[in-house]
Amino acid sequence: MDGIAQSLLLSQGGVEVWMGREPLIFTMIGLIATVPFLVGALIGRLLGLPDLSKRIGVVLMAISLSLSPFLFEILRGQSWTNALHLGIDLAGGTNLVYQIDVEEAKAQSKSVDKATVSKMVDAIKRRVNPSGTIDMTVRGVGTDRVEIIVPGADRDLVEQMKAKITRLGSLEFGILANEVDHRDLIAKALLLPSDQREIRANSLIVAAWRDAAEGKEKDTSQVGHRTVKRRDPKGNEVDVLQFLIVQDRPDRAVTGKYLTLSRAQTDSNGRPAVGFHFNGRGAVLFGNLTGANLPDPENGATNGFRRRLAILLDGRVYSAPTIQSRITSAGEITGNFTMKEVNELVAVLNAGALEVPLKQTPISEFTISPLLGADVQQKGVSAILVSAICVFLFMLVYYRLAGVVADLSLALNLLMVVGSMAFISATFTLPGLAGIVLTIGMAVDSNVLIFERMREEFARKANLRIAIQNGFERAFSAIFDGNVTSLLTAAILYMIGSDLIRGFAVSLFLGLLMSLFSCLYFGHLALEIIDRKRLVKTLKMMQFIGETKFDFLSQRSIAFAGSGLLIAAGLAALVARGDANMDIDFSGGTMVTFEFVEKQSMGDVRSRLMDIESFQDGVSLEQLTAGDEQQSAAGARRFRLRTSVQDQSVVSNGINKAFDDAQHALVRVTLADSEVSAITDKLEGELERFDGGHQALLKFSGPVSEATVTEYLSKELSAVKADANRAKYESVQLLLSATGIAAADAPTGAAGTRVKASPKFVEFAVRATREIGADDLSAAVKSVQTRLAGSPVFEEVNAFDTSVANNMKVDALLAILASLVMIVVYMAYRFENVYFGYAAVAALAHDVLVTVGCIALGAYLSKTPLGPLLMLDDFKINLNQVACLLTIVGYSLNDTIVIFDRIREVKGKSPRITPEMINLSVNQTLSRTLLTALTTFVVVVVLYVAGGDGIHGFAFSMIIGVVTGCYSTVYIANPVLLWLVQREDQQPVKKNLARA
Repeated sequence: MDGIAQSLLLSQGGVEVWMGREPLIFTMIGLIATVPFLVGALIGRLLGLPDLSKRIGVVLMAISLSLSPFLFEILRGQSWTNALHLGIDLAGGTNLVYQIDVEEAKAQSKSVDKATVSKMVDAIKRRVNPSGTIDMTVRGVGTDRVEIIVPGADRDLVEQMKAKITRLGSLEFGILANEVDHRDLIAKALLLPSDQREIRANSLIVAAWRDAAEGKEKDTSQVGHRTVKRRDPKGNEVDVLQFLIVQDRPDRAVTGKYLTLSRAQTDSNGRPAVGFHFNGRGAVLFGNLTGANLPDPENGATNGFRRRLAILLDGRVYSAPTIQSRITSAGEITGNFTMKEVNELVAVLNAGALEVPLKQTPISEFTISPLLGADVQQKGVSAILVSAICVFLFMLVYYRLAGVVADLSLALNLLMVVGSMAFISATFTLPGLAGIVLTIGMAVDSNVLIFERMREEFARKANLRIAIQNGFERAFSAIFDGNVTSLLTAAILYMIGSDLIRGFAVSLFLGLLMSLFSCLYFGHLALEIIDRKRLVKTLKMMQFIGETKFDFLSQRSIAFAGSGLLIAAGLAALVARGDANMDIDFSGGTMVTFEFVEKQSMGDVRSRLMDIESFQDGVSLEQLTAGDEQQSAAGARRFRLRTSVQDQSVVSNGINKAFDDAQHALVRVTLADSEVSAITDKLEGELERFDGGHQALLKFSGPVSEATVTEYLSKELSAVKADANRAKYESVQLLLSATGIAAADAPTGAAGTRVKASPKFVEFAVRATREIGADDLSAAVKSVQTRLAGSPVFEEVNAFDTSVANNMKVDALLAILASLVMIVVYMAYRFENVYFGYAAVAALAHDVLVTVGCIALGAYLSKTPLGPLLMLDDFKINLNQVACLLTIVGYSLNDTIVIFDRIREVKGKSPRITPEMINLSVNQTLSRTLLTALTTFVVVVVLYVAGGDGIHGFAFSMIIGVVTGCYSTVYIANPVLLWLVQREDQQPVKKNLARA
C-alpha cells in the first residue's frame, strides 16, 4: 500500500477512533465526578464520621484522576504504558535543531523573521511527516532556527529524516490525461488491474495512476480517473480516487528541484491565487510543458477546451488547475480558491522549495538508539524504586504509625505526579525521572516538619488532637514558603531549558504541588481519622537527636575559613581545567557513543584517540555499561567520547582511523561485495517497470530498512553527472526498488515508544530500471559499501554549534541570577526584612560555588585510584548540571527557610535578633534538618549508584549539594543574617558619634 493510501486510511480511521472514544470519555468524566464522592460518603458513614465524607471524596477523586489516563488506555484494549510519553533519552529518537542560512537568505533578498520560521515549520512537517501518523514535533526556535523532535525513532529513520529536511521534496508537475488528447490512453489505463499503475511504451513510462490527496482535488470531469479498493489498517475496505498523469521523459520532468518560491496573491479579478517562480532550467522545462498544453481555440472542435496541470507532492495529486497560458519563470495558479485553500497549496509547493535555505548540518543534535534508551530507562526506574523503598522503610521505622501516614502520602504523591504528567501528555525524560526521585526526598521534608512540631507538642503534654492541629498550623508557614521558592526555580528551569530539562522542571513542579496536597490535605485527614476513631492516644516516634544546646555561632570563624579554603580549591581546579570544564552544550562540539565488539581498556582507547590529529586538542572519554554488563578490569565495550570538533564526519573518520584493526573492531553495519546483473526474468505487477533493467543482491552485517537502502543508493546515483552542469538521473528514487528478503530479529525497544520502526532486513533485492546504467548502479553499490565501512554505529549523538553553546551559557547564567533575585524579593516580602533574603542568597551562592568547584575536583580525582572507588567520572558543566544547581538552590533554601521561620517565631515582638535566638532556633530545628538531609542524601546516593550514566554527574552534584546545603543553612546563612542585623543596629550609634 502506498503512502497516500496509508495517509488517507489512517486519517479516516483516526476520525472513527475519536468518534468511538467520545462515549468512553464522557462516561469516565461522569464516573470520576460522582463515584469518588459516593464512595467517600459511604466510607464516612462506615467510619461514623459523615462530616469527613467530602474530604474523603476529594482524596478519592484525586486518585481517580491520577489513574484515569491509564484506565482509559486499558478500556481501549491498549497497554497502560501507552499513557506514558517517553522522551528521546528514554525511548530513543532524535532532537535536531537546524539553522536558517541567513547570509544566503539575504543574498536572495529574503527576510528572516518569525513568520518565515513558521512557514519553514509547515514545509518541514510536510516533508518528514506527510501523513501525520508519526508522533513528532516540529517547531520554530527564535527567529532563525527550526527544531524537530522524534521520540522512539531508530537510526535509520533519523538519517532518512535528516535527508528529507534539507533536500528538495518530491514535488512534481504533470498533465492530467484528458478525454480530448488521451482517449485511447485512458481506455488502456482503465483496463489495468487495480494493483498496476503504469503504462509503458518502449520501456518508458508514458502514463501512471496517482492517488488523490485526501480532501484535495475532486474534480474528475473530462479527465482519466478511477476508484480502487484498498484495505485500511483495521482491515476495512475503502475507496481511493486515482488520476491518470501523462509522464514525460525523466530529463524533461518538472520537479520541485527547480522551484525557488511560491506565495499567496490575488488574480486580476481580486480572487485568491498562488504565484510561483522557477530557476532558469525550470523555466525552460515548465515553458515547454505548459506551452504544449495551451487551451484550444474558442471556435474549434473542442470549443475552448482547457487542459489541467497536476501538482503532486510525494506522489499524490494535491491540485489540478487549468492551464491558461504558457508559463516560464513565473506563473499563477487561479481558480475558485478560498484563502485557506491557497495557503495550503502554497505550503504544498514550498515543501519542495523551502522559504529560505537551511544549513545542511544541524547546529544541535541529540540522538540515542531505542536500545540504549531502554537501558537508561530501566536504570532510572530501578533507581526510583530502590530510593522509594529506602525512604518508605526509614519513615515507617522512625515514625511508626505516623510513618505509615507519611508513606501513604508519598505513595499518593508519586501516583499524582505520574498521573498528572500522563494526563497533560508531559514528556518523561531521564532528568524528569531524577526530578521524581528528588520529589520523594523533598516531599519527606514536609512530613518531617509536621511530625517534629507534633513531637514538641507532645513534650508539652498536649493531647493527640491538639498536637495534630498545632503541628500542621505551625509547620504550614515553612512548608508553604519552601515549596513556593522551589516552584520559582522549577518555573525558571522550564523557561530556559531544553526539552530534556523541561521534563525535569515539569516533574519537579508537579511533585512540589502534589506534595502540598498529599501532605497537608491527605496527611491531615488521615491523622484526624486516627484521632477521632481513638485508634491511639499518642503517636510514638523514635528520636535520634534529643534536646541540644550547641553554640553554632561560636564556630562561624572556623566555618568561614573552611568554606573559603574549599571554594578556593574548587575555583583553582576550575581555572586550571579551563575549557575542559564545559560540556559540549556550553562549549560547542560533538559527543558520540560507540561500541566495540570486544571489551577494551580505558587507557588504550584514550591513547589511540589522542594519536589522531583531529583529536589533538583533547578528548573526554567515559566508560559506559549497559544491561547486566558490569565495569571490570577488562574494560568495557561502550564508550562515550566528547570533543570540541563540531563536524560529525570528521569525528566519525577520526574514530574509524583510531580503531582500524581487528583487535579494536567497532560495531558497524557493513555491506558485502555484490555483483550487478541484468534482469532476464519476466517481471509482473508493480515490478514490471524493471523489465530489461539491472539488479543486485545486497547483504548487510546488521539490520537496515528498505527506505535506508533506497536512500543510500539514490544519493550516490544522484551525484552521477551527465556533464559538468547537469545530473545524469532525475527523480532517482522512482527508478529504484529495494525489497527486503531476510528479515532481521526486531530488537526489544523502550516501553512506550511512540514511533513504529520500519521493518528491518539484512538481505535486499535491489532493482533499477533500464534508464540506470549497470556501471552506474555497480559504482553506487561500491560507494555505499565504502561509506558504511568507514561509519561506526553511533548509539548516541549529541552535537552543538558554538553559537548555540554560547546562547545556552548566557541563558543558564541568567536563570541562576534571576532565581537569586526572585528569592531575595520573596524572602523580603515574607519576612518583612530584606536581610533574610541577603543571608539566604549568601548561603545559596556558597552552595553553588562549592558544588561547581567539586565538579572540577571530582574530574581530577577520577584519574586517580580514588576515581573507581568513588565512581567518579570526568564530570562536565552542562544543562543537566545547571538544573542540578537550581535544584540545590531550592533544596538549600527550603532548609534555610525552616530555621528563619523558627527565628521569626522565637523573636516574636522583640525588636532585635540576638545570637541566642539564632542558636535556640537552630537547636530546636536540628532534628528536622538532619532527618531531611539524611533521607534526601539516601535518595541521591541511590540515584548516583543505580541511576545510570545519563544522570551520574547530576547525582554527584546533588550529593554535594545536599551536604553543603545542610551545612550552609547552619554555618553560613545564620552568621550572615546576624552580621547584617548587628551592622544595622550599629549604624545609628555611629551617626550619633559623628554628630557629637
